[in-house]
Amino acid sequence: MERRELVAYMVAGGCAGMCVDLTLFPLDTIKTRLQSPQGFQKAGGFRGVYAGVPSAAVGSFPNAAAFFVTYEFTKSLLGAGGGLAAPQAAPVTHMMAASLGEVVACLIRVPTEVVKQRTQASPSSSTYNMLLATLREEGFRGLYRGYSSTVLREIPFSLVQFPLWEYLKAGSSEAGGNIPRVLCNVWRSRGLPGLFAGCIPRMTFISVGGFIFLGGYEKVRCTLL
Repeated sequence: MERRELVAYMVAGGCAGMCVDLTLFPLDTIKTRLQSPQGFQKAGGFRGVYAGVPSAAVGSFPNAAAFFVTYEFTKSLLGAGGGLAAPQAAPVTHMMAASLGEVVACLIRVPTEVVKQRTQASPSSSTYNMLLATLREEGFRGLYRGYSSTVLREIPFSLVQFPLWEYLKAGSSEAGGNIPRVLCNVWRSRGLPGLFAGCIPRMTFISVGGFIFLGGYEKVRCTLL
């Protein structure tokens, strides 16, 4: 991979990530508050929907940049980008590249998500104060609470999204959390509706966000290359 390509993937991914996170941040806040154990209104309701936005602004560029640099590098390494792999093997290559990209990106995404979501659920506290409180009470490991569950959530989605994106995009040659315990606690306290709290904002975020994210990435990448 040439240096010019590396810079293009990094800038394009970072710009796309920032566009999505900042544009749809209020929707993400509403989703987080709907899922809050203290209830939507006590978590802030519709007030201060940009609470926690500094964390998202700081983390979105390097997070998306890390994903796409890893994705494109892995893809080129395995041959899908250069036409070395058989066409029928390309989807598998894209799946592997996307999975590795998510693992790397979550190293940046999870700490920013932890601080962001805690600030969204406590709008009276600032992002900086929430970061200090997390480090003071839980240490550095507290910033990575839920890393495994986040990776397990993101990889299946990417396994479907990126092979389809590669196939459909213009110019393509193929045209620390205990998950079971958390699920049980939510089931006992809030029942089945609790497991699906915030699903409508989440689906809207994914749909609109995917359109902005992948479209923005491809546009900036083509411009730089």
